[in-house]
Amino acid sequence: MQQPLCLYDNLLFLFGMTEEKSSYLFVYGTLLDESAPYGAYLKENSSFLAEGKFKGELYDIGNYPGAISNPDAGGFVHGAVFNINDPAAVLNELDDYEGFGDAFLQPNEFVRALVSIETATGPLNCWAYLYNHSIKPSQRIQSGKYSINP
Repeated sequence: MQQPLCLYDNLLFLFGMTEEKSSYLFVYGTLLDESAPYGAYLKENSSFLAEGKFKGELYDIGNYPGAISNPDAGGFVHGAVFNINDPAAVLNELDDYEGFGDAFLQPNEFVRALVSIETATGPLNCWAYLYNHSIKPSQRIQSGKYSINP
């Protein structure tokens, strides 16, 4: 039985699907920190492909950032694209880290969505974890770039 498809900000995302749709993951926050456990996990289970960005807004949620996709935004969320070695296993592990899925408090703080990422060699459809709760305009990171060590 096929899982239901949901629409978020004009992006298609799939709740609970393990079917591979992309082996690429766009990362913009704490997963870029290789000294942290899940950043190290990502590094061990993927390879850096390119720097990238998508139209949207980045917010300081506290100990981590949250990105919102918005095609009408005047800015971009900047980050990195990784090619995941075993997408089903790695995304399952990262879903747990991001608190995404039916086993977590609903609505999830983050949702995993396929997003078109602009890279120097052209667009790529990548998984990205997008923020799914309310934000305050004062929390916006104007540069669209998260600093691991502010």
